[in-house]
Amino acid sequence: MSKKHFFSSPDGVVVNMLQSLVSRNPSMGLDEANRVVYSKTQPPSKVTIISGGGSGHEPAWTGFVGDGMLSAAVCGEIFASPATKQIMAAIRNVPSDVGVILCITNYTGDMLHFGLAREKGTALGYNVDVVCMAEDAALGRKKSEKVGRRGLAGNLLVIKLIGAASQKGWSFEQCVKLGQLGNSGLVTIGTSLDHCHVPGRAAFDQVEDDACVLGMGIHNEPGLRTISPMPCPEEIVKEMLNYLLDPSDSDRAFVQFRKEDEVVLLMNNFGGLSGLEFEALTNITLTVLKNDWNIIPTRIYAGILETSLNGLGFSITLGNMSHMARSMDLQTSDIIELLDAPTTAPAWPKNGYTRRDISKEMEERREKAHARAEEEGTADKGPATPPSLFPALYSACTAAISAEPLITQYDMQMGDGDCGEAVTLLCKSILSKLDTYTTEPPLLSLLSAIAECVEDAGGSLGAILSILATAFTNALAEACGDDGKASLEMGTVSKAAVYALGNLMKYTSAREGDRTVMDVLIPFINSLAETKNLETSVLVAKEKADQTKSMKAKFGRATYVGDEGKREDVPDPGAYAAGVWLGGFLEGLKH
Repeated sequence: MSKKHFFSSPDGVVVNMLQSLVSRNPSMGLDEANRVVYSKTQPPSKVTIISGGGSGHEPAWTGFVGDGMLSAAVCGEIFASPATKQIMAAIRNVPSDVGVILCITNYTGDMLHFGLAREKGTALGYNVDVVCMAEDAALGRKKSEKVGRRGLAGNLLVIKLIGAASQKGWSFEQCVKLGQLGNSGLVTIGTSLDHCHVPGRAAFDQVEDDACVLGMGIHNEPGLRTISPMPCPEEIVKEMLNYLLDPSDSDRAFVQFRKEDEVVLLMNNFGGLSGLEFEALTNITLTVLKNDWNIIPTRIYAGILETSLNGLGFSITLGNMSHMARSMDLQTSDIIELLDAPTTAPAWPKNGYTRRDISKEMEERREKAHARAEEEGTADKGPATPPSLFPALYSACTAAISAEPLITQYDMQMGDGDCGEAVTLLCKSILSKLDTYTTEPPLLSLLSAIAECVEDAGGSLGAILSILATAFTNALAEACGDDGKASLEMGTVSKAAVYALGNLMKYTSAREGDRTVMDVLIPFINSLAETKNLETSVLVAKEKADQTKSMKAKFGRATYVGDEGKREDVPDPGAYAAGVWLGGFLEGLKH
């Protein structure tokens, strides 16, 4: 791989990229503080489509903002999911009278942060739904049964279809259904000659010169297998297409292709292949499709569409448009018409830079949406805060901060060592917020502020806890009623906690036994609902955290630690931290 870059670190690169993009596309706007690119021409009478993810995949997703595709795109740091605040800013920049669809590629951080944005948007009165885009066929059903297939370049076909449907005035429900059909109608597989390299970061191990990796992920995730010695291009393409099309491969036959079905081909350059080599690979793919599978694609899209920085690889996506049409009770020509519909998105193949009229109505709505967000942040809400809550929160956060060295030690043995730092950041943020109050605020205002502090911590743990805190606050607000005078009995609190847990479980597949923080949260909340006793439930939480010592990790980086590298008597660091925090909270309540 090439480790040379003009930028010695990633600092400032993302913002420079965004400024460049909007400077040559006058129909685009830039919310620089939140790294959101939005369409200035999107009217509020149409369905809003929002997507995004980590930077480094350009032109995805900012290059696909425009009439007939995305209404807005949100950019995280390089290969890191955007924060929930950024996604909420995107919603405010392109609010819709009809509804907002969040198109999420199926990666943990993206699912959690976009999921939290859906919860927050719904609480604010927006009509928000989610389309999870996941069409990778490399790893198969067995390897992806917990987290689902990865989202690869096929997501751009989903965005094109529902973007065009929105532009044509399709209903919110029809657009959502069309987007959700993507996973049942699309398959993608990629192959790389080497890993990509992030400026300023240590390099991954290189792939041997006489080898390639089939199924390598677009963030350097491990692939299905390494092929060595290097076969000829025709053999590589043949094997890739076998994984996509072989109906006898029960682990990967995700999509059925009938003889009469119309199929679309999308070829994606990961960013590092020359145009010469990539176009040759595209032609070989077309040849093998015709000769071996009797498939002549109805539409062909090829280019640098969703990259892996300077990745030396490419992917093949096949989409069954006839399947989508049948599922929507439409003609295949209706679906193809959506693909052919014009778009002003600059990165879509055969697209121009057409200047469009700016929607004055949306500008007014945008200003109102931002003003409303500011009001929501300052509004006093809910019943009075119990006097014991502040000491309990101080005690909980202090206990977790004191445990940081041990949390870090556990995480270094089974992960990447950042859990202790994340927990400390989260707790210090809460403590700093508590110190700003001269008098105790209303309870719901306090809980909302704490949820924001948790969200600021970032990472999967921060997103999980923030979804839980936000959903809990929303449920408690509903239980308290408009006057905020409802009694805060343990039954009311436990019901809100159960509701929050149910919402959280929509956005993560982790359950008890998977060696995550959910091994503490699930039994703690269930015990609280059953016993209505906090002390008993905290004891359950601490016991469950200790029991993670014997579990094999099924989520996160710890899943890559083999059995031979497993450390005895090491609990999951997130579960342990949650147990410590809850224990500190209980002690604070007692004093």
